[in-house]
Amino acid sequence: MSPLLPQSTDQAALQANPLYESRKKIHPKPVKGFYRSLKNSFMWIMMVVYHLTPWLPWDRGVGRPDQAILIDISGGRVYLFNLEIWPQDIYILTGLMILAAVGLFLSASLIGRAWCGFMCFQTVWTDLFMKVESWVEGDRNARIRLDAQPMGLSKFFKRVAKHSIWLLIAAFVALSFLWYFDDAAQVTKDFLHGDLSGWTLAVFGTILAMTYLMAGFAREQVCTYMCPYGRFQGVMFDQHSKVITYQDWRGEPRGKAAHNTDFSNRGACIDCSLCVQVCPTGVDIREGQQMDCIGCGLCIDACDNVMEKLNLPKKLICYDSAHAIQERSKGREVRSPLLRIRVFFYMAVLLATFAAMVVSVNMRPETTVSVYRDRAPFYVTLTTGEVQNAYTVRIINKSKMEKTYRLVPTGAADFDSKIIGYPEGNILVESGKVASLRVIVKAHISQTQQPLTFNVQSLEGKTITSIDTVFIGPDQ
Repeated sequence: MSPLLPQSTDQAALQANPLYESRKKIHPKPVKGFYRSLKNSFMWIMMVVYHLTPWLPWDRGVGRPDQAILIDISGGRVYLFNLEIWPQDIYILTGLMILAAVGLFLSASLIGRAWCGFMCFQTVWTDLFMKVESWVEGDRNARIRLDAQPMGLSKFFKRVAKHSIWLLIAAFVALSFLWYFDDAAQVTKDFLHGDLSGWTLAVFGTILAMTYLMAGFAREQVCTYMCPYGRFQGVMFDQHSKVITYQDWRGEPRGKAAHNTDFSNRGACIDCSLCVQVCPTGVDIREGQQMDCIGCGLCIDACDNVMEKLNLPKKLICYDSAHAIQERSKGREVRSPLLRIRVFFYMAVLLATFAAMVVSVNMRPETTVSVYRDRAPFYVTLTTGEVQNAYTVRIINKSKMEKTYRLVPTGAADFDSKIIGYPEGNILVESGKVASLRVIVKAHISQTQQPLTFNVQSLEGKTITSIDTVFIGPDQ
């Protein structure tokens, strides 16, 4: 198309509002205040919990790991303090995930995205990386000037220093991640001596790269585009949810102001844009509630500091509900109720899920059994006329002491069994171990298929658990 010809309305609109806008780097301005102190406290708490939890000792007895939290992939178990989760107990992990999800829903319905702003690890690491950036390159204005400068010696050394510290932090995060999957002391020793396996190194490198890229470069893009929580949080809000809001009935009409400005006939907002400058996601909260807002409260600190200097009431920006703002704009002072139908529903789901998990954990059997029948061949016909089937039976002892079992097959036919390697039939299984048994069963049968039950019994003959299978014979 010739540049002299007028563009269509659709083409002009597309150029003004492109489908994808390239990222504009955000340089948040440091601010002091209650929410900044709260963010710092949560940042250090979350980092201490993440890095030190794998080092907490937990005595589980001889032959079991003494680490409080351990995801033992090779052993097929997850250890959470006094709770031991086997593959058969996957419903426990499902319950924990349901508790976490409903907890987030409850938090969102009460105080918006406060989880995102204070405790999400993306926020924690990004906040730490920003502190390093500010320490190395200077305040917001200095960083903006540095970005605009051509590469020189000073800029080069500052960038090298910043990225080196970022990589060290990311490496420590990755090493701490490995501690959750193996003995922390042994992993650290192997890391320092360069003895990590190939797969372990791959995991280490992946976590290092993800931390470095997400906290150093993607930052607010993760919260805005990648995280699903930010996308569906709106359905969990109602008119009484407390979120960060701008009291437009107080702030408008806005305008610049000097020290002795008369605010009797104008709004309290002086359009200083500090609320935007301190926001880690670049949100202008004065434009209303937005998906990008992570509820960190830094804009509240910035605005309160300005209001204090102007001798005006604080909380022009604050945690409040849409209902309360609407009522205050009419001169009515109200408080939004915390306990509402939505909140009661989430609390009921939390309590019901927690109660179901407690009951299911306490009712878990200490002994479980599984059986697999050989399929090649399905059966063998002996010279005596008997039919023989072979099975693999696995007995799991989940208790904290070793136990001795007997395996007894029962059914409509007169079954005779032999356990390979256990001529006397007594099966000793250590605590937390699995006994894999090769069992040969013989019987005279008059049908092609007979039901068969393997009973795991104590030495006193009491049946502890059982499992049903079938005994296969030739077509009649």
